[in-house]
Amino acid sequence: MTSNRSASSQHLSDLARLRRVRDRIDREYAQPLDVEALARGVHMSAGHLSRQFRLAYGESPYSYLMTRRIERAMALLRRGDLSVAEVCFAVGCSSLGTFSTRFTELVGMPPSAYRREAARATAGMPSCVAKQVTRPVRNREAPTPEPHIA
Repeated sequence: MTSNRSASSQHLSDLARLRRVRDRIDREYAQPLDVEALARGVHMSAGHLSRQFRLAYGESPYSYLMTRRIERAMALLRRGDLSVAEVCFAVGCSSLGTFSTRFTELVGMPPSAYRREAARATAGMPSCVAKQVTRPVRNREAPTPEPHIA
């Protein structure tokens, strides 16, 4: 019985630490963050944090971070006053190529195309509604075009 309580107590402690990591990512998404730094902040090893985070939230800490960055990038691109490169760096990405690849995976189109489309699609829409209807899909679930057989 004591070992069950101990395991349960450890599990609850891990969940609290995972929430702190997720909250930190949500707050500091534009800062340079890596799994090692996140793990140090909650006194876990990087491997343990990654495994437990994936079990709790269905994706790795890095994937969660990139999703937050892409969500923010989408909002900045909808505004239309920043270039794709400016948006990339504003959300904390250091590589335009990685940013564009991840953006395309999550959103289903490159950032430059999204900027053009979003301006038309959300014209006249309140920003709070635009944010909700344009939220990216996680884990590469963006619809892929069906192959055309000629």
